[in-house]
Amino acid sequence: MSIALIVILVIVVVLVVAVIGLYNNLVKLRNMVDNAWAQIDVQLQRRLDLIPNLVETVKGYASHERGTLEEVTQARTAVMNAPTPEGKMQADDILTGALKNLFAVADLKANANFQQLQAELSNTEDKISYMRQSYNDTVMKFNTAIQTFPAVLFAGMMGFKQRDSFDAAAGADVAPKVQF
Repeated sequence: MSIALIVILVIVVVLVVAVIGLYNNLVKLRNMVDNAWAQIDVQLQRRLDLIPNLVETVKGYASHERGTLEEVTQARTAVMNAPTPEGKMQADDILTGALKNLFAVADLKANANFQQLQAELSNTEDKISYMRQSYNDTVMKFNTAIQTFPAVLFAGMMGFKQRDSFDAAAGADVAPKVQF
């Protein structure tokens, strides 16, 4: 009887160790899913932080550009409407200055911040895409772990539930139309 008792004890110990190992593995995988989501969340916050700066830069650039174009238009009109040669020369000097400003805009010197923010935003979008892919891989591993034997017998009782992965947004399969 003592051999039977030892065998039963060994079986119970092996089962307990197996369940503990299974539980620990599921906890590790669940934490990896949570961490993968946290990485996405960090990049989403970075995007949210960049957008107001980008918008303000575009507003500033657009107002600078609009003012420069208005200045060129007004100076051109002044040159065309000047009644005397002296008036045309003065108006032409103003037009020359306005054109210099326009060429500065054309050289995109005022646009350096915009280009930097646009590059940072593009980089962040790439990171978000990568993090979503990583998240989906981690979710797949976790979901597979709780659906396979023997974890499937215990996962639900231990509070482990399937996680959803990122799906493409509705309409993402259609390329956007860019029109000016």
